Amino acid sequence: MTGQRSNFPLPLSSITGGAVKPAARGPVATPQTATRNAASSPAKAPPPSAPAPRLPGYVPKASSAPAAQRSDLMATEALRRAMVARVARQGVQDRKVLAAMETVPRHLFIEPAMSAQAYVDASLPIGHNQTISQPYIVARMIEFMCDGKALERVLEIGTGCGYQAAVLSFVAKDVYSIERIKPLHELAKTNLRPLRISNLRLQYGDGMLGLPQVAPFDGIILAAAGLEVPQALLEQLAIGAHLVAPVGAQVQHLHRITRIGKSEWTSETLEACHFVPLRPGTI
Repeated sequence: MTGQRSNFPLPLSSITGGAVKPAARGPVATPQTATRNAASSPAKAPPPSAPAPRLPGYVPKASSAPAAQRSDLMATEALRRAMVARVARQGVQDRKVLAAMETVPRHLFIEPAMSAQAYVDASLPIGHNQTISQPYIVARMIEFMCDGKALERVLEIGTGCGYQAAVLSFVAKDVYSIERIKPLHELAKTNLRPLRISNLRLQYGDGMLGLPQVAPFDGIILAAAGLEVPQALLEQLAIGAHLVAPVGAQVQHLHRITRIGKSEWTSETLEACHFVPLRPGTI
């Protein structure tokens, strides 16, 4: 992992020029292979013989969901534990992130026809040429953004189906999430409504512009890849905070950008990934 200091605006070369940290975590599920993953992955998760680490004293948020919903969550608890154990074996160590992943029911965010694939480590299609990211990459990006710190205000670019936003709501005090595709914005609202998460706010708009009226943010996470990180998002990052984003076109890597001064940022090149393109505007 390499550090690189840059002055604002951050040039593309400072983001993409760092040394790439070797990735030894196997292939990353991509949007292009999501449908194939859904068809070919085994329907059942690995046996839950190795439960994920638990936060000492961690108590999940009380659920106000109907009894039938709570029963459904209990039925998938073992599958979520197995998924989190696998994510932990892949290298994610932040126990608060792991606890959040174990709490949020991923199967509620995908089509019922794919519910058997909900807890395998694969990206899955959610319509409009978008995907729900594989569990490992969700956990890894949040871990990189948190960096062991308690976060007050976090911004997510690319709500999608709402799953990552739900996970973020368990690791930050307040979460704001922007989606540029109106049907996905509505889908996320529908998916999240039964969970009644009070500290999550969804916004329909151009994610590349961020939310300057709410900034600064203690963390920003992008669920789409651009050739560079939008300047507006860099400006909305609090000093000392991290922005985690996939950067690149055909070849992409996760980058963590840290704001170290009013007009100074450092960038780190992390591991290989593959995301849908980051685009401006709304549709």
